[in-house]
Amino acid sequence: MKKTLLILGFLCCIITSSKAQVVGTDIGDIAPEIDLPDPKGNNVVLSSLRGELVLVDFWASWCGPCIKEQPQLIKLYNTYPDKFSIYSVSMDTKKPLWLAAIAKQKLPWTQVSDLKYWKSPVIGDYMLQAVPLNFLIDKNGIIVAKNIHGNALNEMVKSLLTPQ
Repeated sequence: MKKTLLILGFLCCIITSSKAQVVGTDIGDIAPEIDLPDPKGNNVVLSSLRGELVLVDFWASWCGPCIKEQPQLIKLYNTYPDKFSIYSVSMDTKKPLWLAAIAKQKLPWTQVSDLKYWKSPVIGDYMLQAVPLNFLIDKNGIIVAKNIHGNALNEMVKSLLTPQ
């Protein structure tokens, strides 16, 4: 009897551990936490947006493709105001340039940066090598897509937020 219970316990451990989610950057992983200051110096934690679909967007004021994508992100953000958020992580190292880009583009969503020129722990956590890079995270903090842009992003957000 003890042997049977021991075997059953062992099997339960194997089954539950094989289905456990991990923190990482692959689709299906729990998105790594980010806790960085906004333009006013107040830290904003990524997990504070749980309950909504969130696009974690790595960008910079000097990144042409990033700036070109902003109008489309604004439109998408305004389409789903209570269900979709954007958490932008700037890779800028000069606060005035970062703030000017936010003001010029009139970006209404959460903006954070630590202005450390790619030396932030977030870079390693998200394996960032270049911008733009983004991660679409569901209401539970699970990565459902990564590096998704343009029409593919629009369609993915629409499919996740439109009742079937």
